[in-house]
Amino acid sequence: MPLRILLTGLVLAAALPVHALTAEEARAMASGETDARLEALNKAIANADARTAAFIQALSDDAVKLAGPRVLVVRDGKGSDPVTGVDVAVPADAEDVVNNNRMRGELDTASAALKLFSKDAKQRGEAIKVLQNETDEARLPLIEKAFQAETDAGLKEQLGLVRAAVLLGSADTSRRMAAAELLAQGRSTNTKSVLLERLAAETDPDVKAALQASLRKVDASLVWGDRLGAIFSGISLGSILLLVALGLAITYGLMGVINMAHGELMMIGAYATYVVQGLFQKYLPGAFDWYLVAALPAAFGASALMGAVLERSVIRFLYGRPLETLLATWGISLMLMQGVRSLFGAQNVGVENPRWMSGGIAVMGNLQLPWNRIVIIAFAFAVLAGMAFLVGRTRLGLFVRGVTQNRPIASCMGVNTARIDTYAFALGSGIAGLAGCALSQVGNVGPDLGQSYIVDAFMVVVLGGVGQLAGTVYAALGLGVLNKFIEGWAGAVLAKIAVLVFIIVFIQKRPQGLFAIKGRSAEA
Repeated sequence: MPLRILLTGLVLAAALPVHALTAEEARAMASGETDARLEALNKAIANADARTAAFIQALSDDAVKLAGPRVLVVRDGKGSDPVTGVDVAVPADAEDVVNNNRMRGELDTASAALKLFSKDAKQRGEAIKVLQNETDEARLPLIEKAFQAETDAGLKEQLGLVRAAVLLGSADTSRRMAAAELLAQGRSTNTKSVLLERLAAETDPDVKAALQASLRKVDASLVWGDRLGAIFSGISLGSILLLVALGLAITYGLMGVINMAHGELMMIGAYATYVVQGLFQKYLPGAFDWYLVAALPAAFGASALMGAVLERSVIRFLYGRPLETLLATWGISLMLMQGVRSLFGAQNVGVENPRWMSGGIAVMGNLQLPWNRIVIIAFAFAVLAGMAFLVGRTRLGLFVRGVTQNRPIASCMGVNTARIDTYAFALGSGIAGLAGCALSQVGNVGPDLGQSYIVDAFMVVVLGGVGQLAGTVYAALGLGVLNKFIEGWAGAVLAKIAVLVFIIVFIQKRPQGLFAIKGRSAEA
């Protein structure tokens, strides 16, 4: 007998009332018409013991056979009696028990119901999620027992809503009324579905009125969940735009270089992450959950190196010539994309999330915050803080600011302006690589990755104010939230158009962006 079934049996033996499974009950659940089998199943789980739970699990796993009047559990070619657990020989003419979709669904629900008595709170929570759409009153005795035995306050509240949903199907009007009022506390789409289904079938006017009142309250809570979800999605999109735009804030905002290959520098960072993932999978599978720690410097270094080469070989000869710079970097972007296609193929490649970035936090019934998005938001602001410190508090930052503000005077003061240009461009390119590493955690990596974000990134820098980090932050988050709210109302395409129109109008009224560079000028 598998360890999983044995553990389930031990847990249930301590939690459930003792009612030994009989051969007649086992045969009734395994053979006959579906309705009769379901009736036998409901009777069995109402007072299930460990043997009953193990047999139901075996039915769900298609591990039950019929040999004449006998019912056998067969796993790995070995047979056992479901009533006694004694090993028995499997006859050659034994036939598999066939479960149709209806029976299989009921078996899964029954298995979940029995897990309500598990000592593991996580298993109980998963069982409650399975039972959220349950309306069969035959499950009520078991749910009542689980409700009385539950010690976790959060799980007890969820189980109470499941209990109320089952009570809605009761023939007793007062019980349906009480259940309708209790379901008003629900905060999930499942609760709304249960209320709508019952409302369509309800005939009693008082109960119908109570259902409608509960439905309005549930709708109000779901609206807030949708709003908060839109805000979080907007901040998530804004944090990605911020990561992408931070590199441009240096190469374009501070240096004035229109780098159309910035998106491909992001792509290089994403593929560097993919390569590091492959190395960990092959050579360090036990430490796979920490491959991102190694991928971050690899992505930064690969993109920074490519940026330095690009600046020394092409950009340095084109300063002050924006049109030529735009055309040259656009050509370089096409070359980089084709190079990646030749090296890795034209198809997208998948980068897996570490386990600690999987799943999410359930804030409301219809709102779950994914861990990978939360981590990317935190990472974006960490990169922003590091960049602000580097530019504003270090010697390199001082030189970069000096060269960008007045190159001749900086050169007269002994600053090697050519070297500072290379450092600054490499820094902006490295930050683009970090953006690519982050993007690999929320989608597939492909040769066209950078093309999806480059235009939005330029809009963020221009809207925020050229050379202004604070403006970049406000513009990125603002555009992200605005885009998600309009998207929920008008669709993704119209949202993009509306945001573009907004930026055009805004720049017409305020060409310097949200934050203009402060300075003084003297006119002769």
